[in-house]
Amino acid sequence: MYGLMMDNPLLVTSLIEHAARCHRDVEIVSRTVEGPIHRYSYANAHLRAKKLANALEALGVKPGDRIATLAVNGYRHFELYYGVSGMGAVCHTINPRLFADQIDYIVNHAEDRFIFVDLPFVPILEALADRLGKVEGYVVMTGEAHMPETTLANAMCYETLIAGHPETYDWPEFDERTAAAMCYTSGTTGNPKGTLYSHRSTVLHALTATTTIFGSRPGDVLLPVVPMFHVQAWAIPYFAPLAGSKLVFPGTKADGESLHGLIESEGVTRIYGVPTVWLGMLDYLRASDKRIDRVERLLTGGAAPSLAMIRAYEEEFGVLVEHAWGMTEMSPIGSAGINDRILASRSPEEGRAMKVKQGQMLWGVEMKIVDDDGNRLPHDAAAAGELFVRGAWITSGYYDDKAASAEAFDDEGWFRTGDIATIDADGILHLTDRAKDLIKSGGEWISSIDLENEAMSHADVFEAAAIAMAHPRWGERPLLVIVPRDGTSPTREDVIDFLRDKVAKWWLPDDVVFVDELPHTATGKVSKLKLRERFREYTPPT
Repeated sequence: MYGLMMDNPLLVTSLIEHAARCHRDVEIVSRTVEGPIHRYSYANAHLRAKKLANALEALGVKPGDRIATLAVNGYRHFELYYGVSGMGAVCHTINPRLFADQIDYIVNHAEDRFIFVDLPFVPILEALADRLGKVEGYVVMTGEAHMPETTLANAMCYETLIAGHPETYDWPEFDERTAAAMCYTSGTTGNPKGTLYSHRSTVLHALTATTTIFGSRPGDVLLPVVPMFHVQAWAIPYFAPLAGSKLVFPGTKADGESLHGLIESEGVTRIYGVPTVWLGMLDYLRASDKRIDRVERLLTGGAAPSLAMIRAYEEEFGVLVEHAWGMTEMSPIGSAGINDRILASRSPEEGRAMKVKQGQMLWGVEMKIVDDDGNRLPHDAAAAGELFVRGAWITSGYYDDKAASAEAFDDEGWFRTGDIATIDADGILHLTDRAKDLIKSGGEWISSIDLENEAMSHADVFEAAAIAMAHPRWGERPLLVIVPRDGTSPTREDVIDFLRDKVAKWWLPDDVVFVDELPHTATGKVSKLKLRERFREYTPPT
């Protein structure tokens, strides 16, 4: 027997339609790449998304066509999220920080018909254009006054493209399983792999994110520093209109001074970004003696925040820090924050130590950890195993890549994350390492993540990474690579002495080396692959 309920499809356009109906005057504020601040309402954004949909149809775009973006966080990119997906095409966001060969591969593999590009990234496409033979045209996301001279064939101006089209458009109704958006992994090993999100998965993911610590409410003012070209900006462009929260887009400027200016001028209450952004902000606030008193929560992911960073924001600035985890293949959020019921029974310092973990699993996401033989391990916070996930917004296979898809799932159909983790009885996830980054010394595992987090609580350490180096007796031993804070000169002995009462004796690094900066991937994570290559032949002093 079926229930007697209407069967309306879950479509992305329902989110912006709701905002236009119920939160029509709530603002979207953007620092544009041209310079000035732009502001308009959800109602205006909805109308312009409809103009864009009309323009795409006039270009001959059909349902299922891939329309790429190479763009920063701003109002035009927001319109593309809805105008492209809403008319049935696929909004394919591309990370401009990727290597040229990766962008070349991604555009051709996805068979993008048109690419919408922000002004700073036009030279990237000009250098690649002769390799992007299937692309029919390029739309530069600006007005005529700033339209550059370009060698790109069939280059159009965004504002001119949509100007002649009506603001009326009936969003089509189609199967909710229809593809809505696409993101590729950063391709640290092999070619990048495409994740194809459906309308259903996107809406369910946004609905669930809104109900968590990670989400927002009417009256909140959100500053997403996490890029819209990276895993759908953690669903913020979807759940903000659903909740009726004001959006503040930072454009190309993510330095502490620029972000602080937006936070103060726009009354920002929630800030979203990777830990390196907030470490930079922390340095700026301390050096300038500035405050961010309107900010209530700092939400971070992409890498584990250090205990020192959490403590600094909460004690010095009164900002609650929350940590979330996920992957491109997971839309991306799989776990977020520690609920107040659990934190209430802990001291503030115990609570902060818990926040270094990846948070509680969300409704809609199941997780399991297994041993080397595939046997399930208990969720007791002690047993560590390889993490697998499944759920309504988790990929069922990579786009047009059977070989990668075959390797990504176990016999039960669960997705292999590549992480080693523990899970406790409350569903709190703690990643101890990436499977390929674990350090195995004398047959025992050392967590590079835990070692890094302890090192980063040292007052003179800005960033830290632990990697394995070969050892004739123990197989592998940890090497700690550190970026000192400006104006400091920590020594090897300083750091090791600092760690002595914080980690097991056999976890202490055999050596500590200092560098000006760590290599990062296109998504902002430390590239352990490049570090291992750099220090492949490194031998510590006797």
